[in-house]
Amino acid sequence: MRLRCAVLDDFQRVATEVADWAVVADDVEVVSFDRHIDGEDDLVAALAGFDIVVTLRERVSFPGSLIARLPRLKLIVASGMRNSVIDYAAAEAHGVTVCGTASSSTPPVEMTWALLLGLARGLVEESNALRSGGPWQSTVGADLHGRRLGLLGLGKIGSRVARVGLAFGMRVGAWSQNLTRERADEVGVELAPSKEELLADSDFVSVHLALGDRTRGLLGRPELALLKPSAYLINTSRAAIVDQDALLDALHAGRIAGAGVDVFDIEPLPADHPMRTAPRLLATPHLGYVSRANYAMYYGQAVEDIRAFLAGAPVRRLP
Repeated sequence: MRLRCAVLDDFQRVATEVADWAVVADDVEVVSFDRHIDGEDDLVAALAGFDIVVTLRERVSFPGSLIARLPRLKLIVASGMRNSVIDYAAAEAHGVTVCGTASSSTPPVEMTWALLLGLARGLVEESNALRSGGPWQSTVGADLHGRRLGLLGLGKIGSRVARVGLAFGMRVGAWSQNLTRERADEVGVELAPSKEELLADSDFVSVHLALGDRTRGLLGRPELALLKPSAYLINTSRAAIVDQDALLDALHAGRIAGAGVDVFDIEPLPADHPMRTAPRLLATPHLGYVSRANYAMYYGQAVEDIRAFLAGAPVRRLP
């Protein structure tokens, strides 16, 4: 009798196309869900008949209470090698193996620049006006050359964002709680003496930090108040790093020129969420990781994880 595998949040219906699931077809029946399932009771109802669940990043939480209600579950495969919404202790206690996959830093780097450039040159507003017969040229673009790009975080993604900024002729500075001068010099950027200085002196600020106790709410009202009225904020990392209410207030009050956001406190966003109608906001539905190559890596390695699990030798185990 074949095991059953649920693939969650396959919004584009491509999970079974971008990877070769045929190698496990004799042992596993794959069922793809193209809508988001929210709430523990709904998840139990949907997943009760599955032995394996493949989930994207931290889109769906697996607390101990949910795992305990899925007695058939044997394997969770989560994209990426870091996941803060799976209760690993509960998984172990209930005999559930948890595995991850590799991920590429290229898509979120490109998404960061798509948002930044879209904001700087008013691309959405101007494109909509052109297509609707609106005014011909109504915005004045913000230059990149010679302007300061401030990066919160200079890891795998932040450093690649920095190099693109340098190619545009920007002055690039960076800050994080653990950032050293040696690392900044290695990437070729300025080490900001403080978070406050970075925020106050930057024309564009981009967030590239992992979410944790030290970074949750890192940019609150006092920090956002330091930004220039002409500055733009980009967040493609985690919504909770930026106080969402404070950001909405800053956008509505015009205290910053704009924000580019790809991550939200609730995903998918409810229809009435205030982020959907905020002014000065270029928002996208968490597309940072959504690319064909990245999906091929995620789902290809998910198949590898399942195959290894079936052979009794799980790979890429989390945590």
